[in-house]
Amino acid sequence: MNALKKFLGIVWMLLGPVIIIFLFMQASEKIGLAAEGIARTNTTLQWSIIILIFIPICAGLVIFGYYGWKGEYEKLPGSSADL
Repeated sequence: MNALKKFLGIVWMLLGPVIIIFLFMQASEKIGLAAEGIARTNTTLQWSIIILIFIPICAGLVIFGYYGWKGEYEKLPGSSADL
């Protein structure tokens, strides 16, 4: 089980930046396809909000993966009495 936690930790650490890169690629594509004027402004605003929401989520994913990779979750107590 600990090997699985370490493997998934690496997966989470890699997944965070990949998601952000994918979002930026999608945003630039969708903004480029939007018509000039208010449509482009609305599309830009929507993608800016989406990216600003997902950056902290992906950063948390990387941190969670780092702790999993380093083995921090191997030391979890069995019950609250063990605390």
